[in-house]
Amino acid sequence: MNKPITNGAHHIGLAVSKLEESANFFTSLLGWKEVRRNEGYPAIYVSDGSIMVTLWAIKDEPSVQFNRHKNIGLHHVAFNVENEDDLIRIHKRLTDNGTSIEFAPERLGQGPAKHMMCHEPSGIRVEFIWPGK
Repeated sequence: MNKPITNGAHHIGLAVSKLEESANFFTSLLGWKEVRRNEGYPAIYVSDGSIMVTLWAIKDEPSVQFNRHKNIGLHHVAFNVENEDDLIRIHKRLTDNGTSIEFAPERLGQGPAKHMMCHEPSGIRVEFIWPGK
């Protein structure tokens, strides 16, 4: 088979412990739009116009935090940014709002690409990448 049978991502579903705070991370800090809510689940759907993230509320606090060296599951989610200035602006906005920053913008490999990593309010690792083009 030389052609993939899929053609991109439709959405990412994340189970979160802080539904409103996690939604606010995407909408208020990153400028995403809230697409809809499902109060019955509960869930909040947010989008940047190219991909949707579904935030599903867990019923109880997680008993064990995810350990990327010992657990199977989502290691992190990564989003592209258009230019280096946007990456710097995101870092400043997140820092100014008390977001946990794992590392500030730095070169990715040999560059020129740069990336940064943070934790959204429920603790999921979120990476932002400027591809350097």
